[in-house]
This record gives sequence, C-alpha cells and structure tokens, in this order.
Amino acid sequence: MGFFKDRVLATHDTWSLTIVRVFLGLIIFPHGAQKLLGWFGGHGPAGFMQSFEQISGLPGWLGWIVIIIEVIGSICLILGFWVRLWALCLIGLFVGIILTVHLPNGFFMNWGGNQAGEGYEYHLLVIGMAWALVVGGAGNLSIDQSMAMQERRF
Repeated sequence: MGFFKDRVLATHDTWSLTIVRVFLGLIIFPHGAQKLLGWFGGHGPAGFMQSFEQISGLPGWLGWIVIIIEVIGSICLILGFWVRLWALCLIGLFVGIILTVHLPNGFFMNWGGNQAGEGYEYHLLVIGMAWALVVGGAGNLSIDQSMAMQERRF
C-alpha cells in the first residue's frame, strides 16, 4: 500500500472514534440537507446561495463547496469512508465559518437572543471532533478500516 493511502486509511481499533464520526456526520448532515434539498426548514440551493454571498461576501462557487462538504462529507463520515480527508475539510470549513461570520459575535451561542448573532462555541466543538478523527482515523465499523485490512492481506 502506498504511503499516502496507508496514512489516510489507517485507524485505531476503537469504538470511541466510531461514535465521534457517526455523531459528527449526523449533526452536519441536516445542515447540508437544508442547503441542498430544502429539508429541515432550509431554503434549498437558491436561498442558500443568496444568503451565503450576501453574508460572507464570498463567491457562490464556494457555497457549493460548503454544500458538498456538509452533504457528501457527512455521509462519508457516517459510513467511515475517507474519514481523515472529510474531517480535514470540515476543519477548514468551520474555521472559515468562524472567521467570516461568527467571530464578531463572541464565544457563546445566542441562547437569550440578546446579541447580534451566534457565537462560535458550536463551531469549536465540530473542529475538536473533526481533529480527533484526523488524528485517530475512522475507528471500528468503517469502510476505511475494511479497506486498510484488505490491502494488508495482499
């Protein structure tokens, strides 16, 4: 197995990483489904692109990258497929979200409705969970683990 593929697929034989990746995928998927499919009270791609460009000031094609990471990436996390790559994408995405939208609102979420927007504490939790997956891999019951074990047999 090549060095790059070996590093990406290798994982610790643990259930804790499995739990982190499945829950992270389950948390991120609805956000992507709002943007792509209009599910869970979302406005679909047109509504998302309009607000994305307006709020962030970034070009629309980056909005499609956000959708891909949130939809495809979350499904891949749940299945355990190329987990390190998708977790790294989530880290980049959520650092960008903090820097472009939530940093001025401070740390805390807007539970009381008394600040201009949401803080970035949720985003730091996502980054921490994703970083654990970058370091440790997909864990048990993952496609990555199956592919790595299959490569070792040959």
